[in-house]
Amino acid sequence: MHWEPLTGPAQLDTIDAASQKGPVLIFKHSTRCGISSTALDRLERGRSDKDDAHYPAFFLDLLRYREVSNMVAERYGARHESPQVLIIRHGRCVHHASHLEIDRVRTWEALMTADREQVDPR
Repeated sequence: MHWEPLTGPAQLDTIDAASQKGPVLIFKHSTRCGISSTALDRLERGRSDKDDAHYPAFFLDLLRYREVSNMVAERYGARHESPQVLIIRHGRCVHHASHLEIDRVRTWEALMTADREQVDPR
């Protein structure tokens, strides 16, 4: 899976802009947590380069960029958890999952559902 590192607050504007065209995935990961590593493995298992072409994916290292993680929680209204997947569409969080709720099938289904949302419902 191709991950774009999420390292600064300006990238949240990039995510919001991209989410106007289609869903954007954010994975919040703690490098010291075994459950987070398991969730990352479950998310990546079975992915292909073709999958990567569909949806932008951002990887947030919580230990190095805790301030950015706090901004993500505040901006998208999703309580901080680790590990955590958020799907952003039209600048808002339309799906989130944490811990062992994270896997490729559920995440892919949520991305496809969000992709069908063509018009901003606000």
